[in-house]
Amino acid sequence: MRDRRRELINGLLNLAVFLEKHPDVPASSNVTLYHFATSETDEDLRAEIDQIAARVGSSIDFDDSPNGHYATSVHFGPVEYRAVAILAAARARHEAVNSYRDCIIQPDAN
Repeated sequence: MRDRRRELINGLLNLAVFLEKHPDVPASSNVTLYHFATSETDEDLRAEIDQIAARVGSSIDFDDSPNGHYATSVHFGPVEYRAVAILAAARARHEAVNSYRDCIIQPDAN
């Protein structure tokens, strides 16, 4: 069985070493690693994020709440670990908007 966590950690370490050895390669000034909760209900999604917040010593980020996201994060300088739950209402809005995607045809630019 693959250890995806170990693969991620190794990949991040290898990236750091690569960037250190190649200062001529452009790099972003910050990076965010996302974890998306995968529980079935909003209650379970929130509980998963609450548990992560407790583990990493952070609070819930209510700035994303109007968008239907329940999140927490911890920063290591310009590097952020962010755990997000996309609640049912936000998923429904996204699906509704995307349901029209193939119905819209752009006119020719000519």
